[in-house]
Amino acid sequence: MTTMLRGADIVVRTLERAGHTTIFTLSGNHIMSLFDAAIDSKLELLHVRHEAATVHMADAYGRLTGKPGIAWVTGGPGHANAVGALFTALGQETPMVLFSGHTETDQLGRGGFQELRQAEMAAPVSKASWMATDTATVGMEVAKAIRIATSGRPGPVHLSLPSDILDASVPESAVVWPSASDFCSEPVALNDAAADAILSIIGTAQRPLVIGAPVLANRPGRDLLARIEAALGIPTVISEGPRGFNDATLGRYADVAKRADLIVLLGKALDFTVKFGAAPFIDPACRFISIDPEGALIERATQTKGKLLAFGCVADTYPAGEALIARSAGRVKGDAAWVAEAKAAFADRPDDMATITSKTPGKLHPAEVFRALQPVLARNRDSVLICDGGEFAQWGQSMLSNDRRMINGVAGSIGSSLPMASGARVVEQSAPVIAVLGDGTFGFHMSELETAVRLNLPYVAVVGTDSRWNAEYNLQVRDYGPNRTHGCELNPTRYELVATALGGHGELVENAADLPAALERAIASGKPAVVNVMIESIPSPVVRRV
Repeated sequence: MTTMLRGADIVVRTLERAGHTTIFTLSGNHIMSLFDAAIDSKLELLHVRHEAATVHMADAYGRLTGKPGIAWVTGGPGHANAVGALFTALGQETPMVLFSGHTETDQLGRGGFQELRQAEMAAPVSKASWMATDTATVGMEVAKAIRIATSGRPGPVHLSLPSDILDASVPESAVVWPSASDFCSEPVALNDAAADAILSIIGTAQRPLVIGAPVLANRPGRDLLARIEAALGIPTVISEGPRGFNDATLGRYADVAKRADLIVLLGKALDFTVKFGAAPFIDPACRFISIDPEGALIERATQTKGKLLAFGCVADTYPAGEALIARSAGRVKGDAAWVAEAKAAFADRPDDMATITSKTPGKLHPAEVFRALQPVLARNRDSVLICDGGEFAQWGQSMLSNDRRMINGVAGSIGSSLPMASGARVVEQSAPVIAVLGDGTFGFHMSELETAVRLNLPYVAVVGTDSRWNAEYNLQVRDYGPNRTHGCELNPTRYELVATALGGHGELVENAADLPAALERAIASGKPAVVNVMIESIPSPVVRRV
C-alpha cells in the first residue's frame, strides 16, 4: 500500500528530523494543515496574540541558542503583521525562519483569498525570501531556508508556503528528503595567509581597535572578543546599537574610536553606526581592515575608504576571530596602556550615576531603578536581560552589567521586549528573565502577557512610566525647541493592573525604598510580572553627558 504524505506532513517531519521542534506561531486559514500535521509530531506549537510576536520570540530564541528560531504565520494580513518584526532580527544578525501560509498557486493573479506578493514584501528585511512551488520538494525548501539563515552573516529568512502545496498529497516514495548537510553550510574560514597579513598590519598600529558585529552580542561572542583582546593586546568592542558611538553601554566609545589609528571591522559593516568611518568622528588618517562574510560589504568599504582600507577579505565572523587568535601565538602583543585606556573609557559613566535621586515626590529617577535591579541580575550568572528602545531603557543599558543581554539593536526598533522575554524563557528555564521598557513601548505587545501566562513563561517586565514618548520628546526639544513639542504625551496608566487582569503579577512602585521588595515579589510569584515604576521624565545618560 502506498503511503501518501501531504505537504504539511513533509514540512513538519523535516523540522522534526532536524531537531527544530519549538515553533512560535499564530493560527490562520492558510496554515491549518500545518497545525493538523503537528498533532502527532514532536513539535511544540507556542501560539501568541499577534504575528509580530512570533518573530520576536524566534529572534530571542535564535540570539540565545545560535540555532534558528522558527515562526509560523498565516498568509496575507498575518504575513504582513509579521514582516515588520523581521527588521529587528536582520539588524541583529539573528538566525531565524519565518514560514508564512500563502494563497493557492492556481489563484495567483486572479484575486485569490488574501493574495499578496509576500516574497517581495519580506525581501528587504530578510537574507532571502521566496515561495515554495512543489509538494514533493517542500522539505528541501525548508532545509534551504534554515541553511541560509545560519550561514555566513546569520539573519532572518522567509519562505511562503501556498496552502495547495501544503494540502496536496504525494507518495512518500516521491518525497525528496533533505540530508543533514542540506541544513547547513561549511563556514568560510580565514586562511593563514590572510590572518598573518592582518596581524602584520595590526602590528604597525599604535592604537588599533576591533569593532565586532551584532552577531557577537551573546555569551560566546563576548568570550571570543575577550580572547582576541588577551591574545593580540588590542581593545575590542561590539557595535550592536542604533546610537553607534553614543551607545549608552559603552561610555566614551566615541573618544576611543576618534583616537584609533586602525579599526578592524570583525564582521561589522561600515555603516551609520560607525559614522561610515568619516571625520570628524574618525581620524582622517585612520586605516581600516574589513573581515566580512559578504564580499559586497568589503567592496562597499573599499569604495568608501579607498586606500585607507588596508585589507579586506571574506570570512565568517567567528572562524575569523579564532584564526586571528591561533595565528597570534609568538607575536608581540599590542600596547597594554592603550587597552587599559580604551577599557576605562568604555566603562566610564557620569559621576552622579551612583548617587543621583529623584527630585519629584512619588517618582523615581531612572538611575534609582537600575541601581536596585543590578543586584538581582548579579545573583545568577545565567540571568537574561532584555532592554527595549527608548530613554528609560538607555539608562538600563548604561547601568546594568550582564553578558546575556538583548537590545532593540541596529534597527532602532521598539516594542519587541515582552515577546522576546517569553522567547528567552523558553530557552532559559530557571534563571531570572528581566525586560526593561518604557510605558510607550509597553503598549506595542501588552497582550502578549496573556501568551506568557497561558504558556507558563514567567518573566519580570520593569516598566518606566513617565507618561511620555520620551525619546521623541527630547528630539523635538533638541531640534525645534521646548515650545514645539507635539504628540508625545501619554496617560499615567496602571500597567501593573493589566498584568493582573491577564493572570500575571503586578507591582506599582512610587518610592525607591519600595522597589527591591517589589522586584523580589515579582520574581517569587512565578508568573509573568509587571513592575510599574513611576519615573521622572529624564533624557538618556548619553544626552546628559553631551
